[in-house]
Amino acid sequence: MKQVEIFDPAMCCSTGVCGPSIDPELLRVATVISNLKEKGIIIKRHGLAGEPQDFVANKVINDLLQKEGAEILPVTLVDGVVAKTKVYPTNEELSEWLGVEVQTKKAGGCGCSCSEGCC
Repeated sequence: MKQVEIFDPAMCCSTGVCGPSIDPELLRVATVISNLKEKGIIIKRHGLAGEPQDFVANKVINDLLQKEGAEILPVTLVDGVVAKTKVYPTNEELSEWLGVEVQTKKAGGCGCSCSEGCC
């Protein structure tokens, strides 16, 4: 299985899902990662504010930040290679990279894939 790592920009907490107004994209990413962990799939997530040493230690990320600056974040690596920058990967991209179906649970946590809400 491929290794996926997401290098997040500086946020108020590790997932960015905090504070008075929650960014729906950060909520989607946090939910997808949680759902994948339930399937035994691990996506490593590194936060600039809490784990700056991870950004320095990773040569690909360090070089990218030196050339492009923090505006390049978030950066997604797949097997150590840059797969996406400036935005988070879509569910479809994660599905393709990991070879599994990726869903975002609906409100209430049913996890169905219905477009009209939970079945």
